[in-house]
Amino acid sequence: MNDSHDSLSARQTAVERHQPRLYHDLTTPHETLAIREEVRSFADEHVRPAAWAIGHREESVENFPRELFKKMADAGLFRIPFPAEVGGRGLKHPATATAVLIEELAYYSNSVAAIVDVHCILAGHALEHASPELQKCYLEPLLAGERIGSFATTEPEASTDLDVKVMQTHAVCGDAGFVINGRKRFITNAPVANFVVLLCTDEGRMTEVVVDLDAPGVRVGPPDRKLGNQGQLTADIYFDNVRVPVSNVVGVRGAGLKIALQTLTYGRIGIAASGVGMAQATFDHCVDRLNNRKAFGKKLAQFQHWQFKLAERATEIENARNLYLKAALRMDAGDAFPEPEAAMAKWYATQLAGEFARDGVQIFGGYGFMRELAADDSHYRVEEIYRDCKISEIYEGTNEIQKLVIARAIFGKEVTG
Repeated sequence: MNDSHDSLSARQTAVERHQPRLYHDLTTPHETLAIREEVRSFADEHVRPAAWAIGHREESVENFPRELFKKMADAGLFRIPFPAEVGGRGLKHPATATAVLIEELAYYSNSVAAIVDVHCILAGHALEHASPELQKCYLEPLLAGERIGSFATTEPEASTDLDVKVMQTHAVCGDAGFVINGRKRFITNAPVANFVVLLCTDEGRMTEVVVDLDAPGVRVGPPDRKLGNQGQLTADIYFDNVRVPVSNVVGVRGAGLKIALQTLTYGRIGIAASGVGMAQATFDHCVDRLNNRKAFGKKLAQFQHWQFKLAERATEIENARNLYLKAALRMDAGDAFPEPEAAMAKWYATQLAGEFARDGVQIFGGYGFMRELAADDSHYRVEEIYRDCKISEIYEGTNEIQKLVIARAIFGKEVTG
């Protein structure tokens, strides 16, 4: 499937960027600034022309943006988060660079950002805990874009509460290895992935294992139909007496929950960055609209209501970007759980994206409510962001859970529970 769309969509997403003028990266490493420029150039050339089609096509395996996925791999974008010894870029600040990567992709397409988040941050980062043999088999081709990764914790009855008493995906170990039975839900990339890094129960504890999705007994359901992020394919994965060798354990048996939580913390920084990317895109499109649309004989930008509203949003975007960068820099400094900043960043940035997307539709009026205007086939970015941003408040730890994490930092777990 060709990812490109007509030139009209490209023109309509080519608005002035205000981030370089309003936001000053005084503490961000020069290495990360270079990554931002590299990814931005790539996104301008390759993501922008394909973004509208990716975000509006029906969820299907055929519509997965394989062409763009390959371009990202060929450009070395999947290597940004990883050390040189496993084939990565070997950056000094990989988490910070990865967060910036996600922001720049989300600026044009939150679907694309989510695909990369799961492929690299979740599946890829989890595999950093794996043996050299597993890394050679799964992580190396992941970085090259030769194999697509997925990461599975959520189940029909277990998501926020990843508890061994609640989870129903079980691994039973015998002489020939594990036999896995169960079911996972909402698993990003599953319909197109080659493997999944799977969290399952194992003799009263939790273990992470890598499972090939073409293994006997594995079945991936059809892609879910979602409100937004339509380019990000999710589906259930079913395991029926699936045999997996013990050598496929990631880390050590029983340490799966810690690996999963550490991985999801990294992921939350990425989701915060995607919230900033969507908010920044909304800002840029709204400024352009307010400067060019007239009502009652003057530009909308001349109405003080919108002047004050955009002043508030500019300040909030500044704060949200600072939060995710601070959390990422702490992770790069060796803190696997950089709280409360990671929780603050995820909650604040995604809430901002949602609130601002609503403003964006209002600024564009009836045009902002259109998926596509029949009269001239025109469309506007704010409509897609309005649909896409909601999931950011839910996945990789709901925003309510992020507030609980922050509250624990204030009062202590003995008070908050």
